Amino acid sequence: MLIKSERHIAHLDLDSFFVSVECLKNPVLKGKPLIVGGSSDRGVVAACSYEARRFGIHSAMPMKLARRLCPQAMIISGDMEDYSRYSKLVTEIIAEKVPVFEKSSIDEFYIDMSGMDKYHSCSLFTADLKKSIAKDSGLPISYALASNKLVSKVATNEVKPNGQLEIPFGNEKLFLAPLSINKIPGIGKETALLLEGMGVETVKTLSEIPSLMMHNLLGKNGTELWRRANGIDDSPVMPYREQKSISTEQTFQADTIDIHFLHAQLVRMTESIAFELRKQGKLTGSVTVKLRYANFDTVTKQSSIPYTGADHLLLQTAKTLFEQLYDRRLLVRLLGIRFTHLIPGNYQISLFDDTQEMIRLYQAIDSIKLRFGESKLKRAHGL
Repeated sequence: MLIKSERHIAHLDLDSFFVSVECLKNPVLKGKPLIVGGSSDRGVVAACSYEARRFGIHSAMPMKLARRLCPQAMIISGDMEDYSRYSKLVTEIIAEKVPVFEKSSIDEFYIDMSGMDKYHSCSLFTADLKKSIAKDSGLPISYALASNKLVSKVATNEVKPNGQLEIPFGNEKLFLAPLSINKIPGIGKETALLLEGMGVETVKTLSEIPSLMMHNLLGKNGTELWRRANGIDDSPVMPYREQKSISTEQTFQADTIDIHFLHAQLVRMTESIAFELRKQGKLTGSVTVKLRYANFDTVTKQSSIPYTGADHLLLQTAKTLFEQLYDRRLLVRLLGIRFTHLIPGNYQISLFDDTQEMIRLYQAIDSIKLRFGESKLKRAHGL
């Protein structure tokens, strides 16, 4: 039996974020089939407008297939710098108005209003926040208010685009019941096929399967899916703090002026923490390089970048910062690199920059490193 909660959680989602930003830059694009992604046939779809989705187009689809499905679609390569800038703008708007919020991706947020209902209407507060975001950024946003993160996210997906919905306490199961099991986060293609083969097509049917049976069928994941089907989710809203970072630094055994050695160390360290970044399912929006000379003078230089987790993009920035820092031609004692402004996300945020081959290459690299160890695969320049 679902225990009623006093939590007030809202999930906010910037509708078709990449597409919306492009339409702000060029209003003529609004209402037309629009695809954001790599322009060549080897590229993939990063995002598409609702008009394009009617032709069966979806993110991560090969661009060649998308062109065949909708020849009249307009294709834009995308600008990650613009997307990062708008994402940061919306984050600032939310941070000014909300005491506790979680940035779960470049275009999604959870806000925790638990306790605010004693003084303010959570419904009115969230509606006003939606209006503020639309006014100050120009971006459309959908949201849902519920007792937990799971139900609020599923509900938001049901009211897109530019919608809003509140699921009253105690109505979590009632809301979820008629939905397809594919609407529940965590149910992938293989699990869906297994459940559908058992005749389980709706969340209501899934919720009625005994928890023990689900555990026997799918292990811990089965128990968690049973909880989700019953609208149960105790996960907290994790406060967003931009000061979180991933970093590494190296003090050399002997001070050095060997530029090739320093470049190799920079490559090795950047590659290492970029892999750690992806392993944690995060992207970075800022890179800092640190240099300490033999006389202990320490200098740093930082650069804001479009959110990414890709080695080749991070290395470009790291090398540029190093060249700007290393201007004295003195012996170097220490070299360090740090990624900050972290947000949850994955490598596919940069789909419009890359080909299918590049994406598969990164997936293969990370798979090898996870299986055999990070030291088993390195860039030649880092050796």
